[in-house]
Amino acid sequence: MSQIPALLRFRQGDSVADIDTDATPGFSGSKSDAAPVQASRNERLAELQELLYANWKAADDQRSVLLVLQGMDAAGKGGIVKHVVGAVNPMGVRYTAFGKPTEEELGHHYLWRIRNALPPAGHIGVFDRSHYEDVLIVRVHNLVPPEVWEKRYDEINAFERELVDSGTTLVKVAMFISLDEQKEQLLERLEDPTKYWKYHPGDIDERLKWPAYQQAYQAMLDRTSTEYAPWHVLPCDRRWYSRLAVTELLIEALEKLDLSWPPADFDIKAEKRRLSDS
Repeated sequence: MSQIPALLRFRQGDSVADIDTDATPGFSGSKSDAAPVQASRNERLAELQELLYANWKAADDQRSVLLVLQGMDAAGKGGIVKHVVGAVNPMGVRYTAFGKPTEEELGHHYLWRIRNALPPAGHIGVFDRSHYEDVLIVRVHNLVPPEVWEKRYDEINAFERELVDSGTTLVKVAMFISLDEQKEQLLERLEDPTKYWKYHPGDIDERLKWPAYQQAYQAMLDRTSTEYAPWHVLPCDRRWYSRLAVTELLIEALEKLDLSWPPADFDIKAEKRRLSDS
């Protein structure tokens, strides 16, 4: 399990076209084997998240963690939010789903809405899509000229360097699902009235643009996977695995903060006596 983060880390020269979306790097078991492991690791994640929050509340620790989930429709972003992030105390989480920019957002620099959604100190932030939309969908749909989106790779790197220097640990996850699996997921939405709300006719149009998206994702990984904010490439055909893998990525990030429970800033014995006498 501990090797999952290293196995998923993007390395220069890796090709999007070569991703095995059905693979389970670092885990050799089945879906049924993963269930008890997920439950156990969720407990560890919840403990670490509480440590992060407690250190902010009690010791003014300004550090935070930002999970960036970037992937095509039906890759499983919502399931990770529900089953992984949902395992921790929501009081210490700031979740933001980025859709089409509003008129107000379009009136600002593209990073404006991103900055407004950053996690406060002591929190885990979750971006369901992110600032990377501005070098993915914007590029594929020609929403701005190439000379505009081209310079954004360096802008994003500088922005993330600023975040890291200010105490935010970035966990960037590029989620990849096969077109066949995506088709199955979209069909499931069309066959279940409780999932109609998840379906968008435009999803089919986006499928047809997959070759262009491959190029855009490759450029994103090549240009913005840095030592201080590396990308992790996540196979997502097996959702039980992708959830377990993101859990491990978050656990690794939090454990590297080397947190411990903050000591009492009051006389414990005196407070016990006061409580006894009250």
